[in-house]
Amino acid sequence: MTTGFYWDERCFWHGGGNYALTLPVGGLVQPIFGGLPENPETKRRLLNLMRVTGLDRHLSMRGGEPATEAELARVHPRSYPSEFRSLSAQGGGELGLRAPFGQDGYEIAALSAGLARTALFDVLKGAVDNAYALSRPPGHHCLPEFPNGFCLLANISIAIEAALAEGLAERVAVVDWDVHHGNGTEAIFYDRSEVLTISVHQEHNYPLDTGDAEDRGAGAGLGTNMNIPLPPGTGHRGYLAAFDRLVLPALEDFRPDCIIVACGYDASAFDPLAQMMASADTYRCLTARVKEVAEDLCDGRLMLVHEGGYSEVYVPFCGHAALEALSNAPVTAPDPMADTVATRQPGPRHDRMIDELLSDLEDLFGNP
Repeated sequence: MTTGFYWDERCFWHGGGNYALTLPVGGLVQPIFGGLPENPETKRRLLNLMRVTGLDRHLSMRGGEPATEAELARVHPRSYPSEFRSLSAQGGGELGLRAPFGQDGYEIAALSAGLARTALFDVLKGAVDNAYALSRPPGHHCLPEFPNGFCLLANISIAIEAALAEGLAERVAVVDWDVHHGNGTEAIFYDRSEVLTISVHQEHNYPLDTGDAEDRGAGAGLGTNMNIPLPPGTGHRGYLAAFDRLVLPALEDFRPDCIIVACGYDASAFDPLAQMMASADTYRCLTARVKEVAEDLCDGRLMLVHEGGYSEVYVPFCGHAALEALSNAPVTAPDPMADTVATRQPGPRHDRMIDELLSDLEDLFGNP
C-alpha cells in the first residue's frame, strides 16, 4: 500500500494579522504571543513527529503545484481571487471574517489548494492508494466570495470541481470531522446531487448560525447534505457511534467514486476552540472506519485534507494516529495524554443522551 503525503514548506509561511485568539487586537484586547490559533506550529510539529518516529519513511512524500486561476474560477467568482491577489501583493489584509493574510498570502493559499487537488488526482489516477494533504491555510469555511474562519480558498471544493471537470470522478463524498461546521463546502454543493457533504461538528460552535440537522440540501441536492451537530463533551464513544449509525450508512447509500475527509483535529480534548473530548485514538478509529468503507465502496480511494486543530502539543499525536491507520505503517507515537483523556470521558448518563440524539437523527435522515 502507498499513502501519499502532500506538503510544502511554504504553507508554513502563511501568516495572519494582529489577533489574540479570534479577536482583533485593540481596545481592551491585549496582544498575545502567537496571535491566531491557526498558526504553523500544529502542522509543522506533526511533520516533525513523523520524522522522529520514522513514519515519513513509510509514506510517499510529495508536493504539488498551485491551483490555477481556471481551477479557482470553478468555485470562486473571478473578482474574488483578483482582489485577494491584489491585497496580498500590497502586504496582506483581510477580505472576510477571521481570515487575515500577509504578503504572498494568495500564492500560499493557491498552493494549499493545489496540494489537495494534486493528492486527489493521484488517488483517482492510481498513483497512490490513498493520500493526506497537509494543506495550510485550511479551506472548509471559505464561501465562494467570502473567506472566513481562517480559510482563504475552498481547498476541497476546488479539488473536487477539478476532478469532476477532468472526468476522473462522477460522485464524490466529503466527510468533515473538523469540530466546526463545514459551511463553505456545504454551501458550494448544497444543490448538487453528485457531491455528498457530511459534517460532524460541535453544535453552534462556529459558525453560530449554520450546521443544523434540518439543512438537507436543496433542489437536485436534497438529501445529499447531512449535518450531525453534537453537544459539547460528546467524547470518544459518541463520535464512533455517530459514524457507525449515521456517517457510514450514508456513504454506503451514496456509493461514491472516492471519499474525501476534511480532517480537523479540533474535537480533541485539549483544543482551545472546542469542548468535545476526543483523543488521538478517536482519530485512529475514525480513519480506520472511513478507510474500510472506502475499500468496500470505491477501491480504497480516500484522501484526508488537514483542516483545523489548535493544540500545538496534541494535534501531532492525533495526526500521527490518523496516518498510522491510513497507511498501515508499523510505526506508532504513543499518546502521552491517553490516560488523562480516558479518565475525562463522559459517563453512562451522557452516553444515553448521545444515543437518544442519534436515534432522533436517524429518524430525521430517513426522510430527506
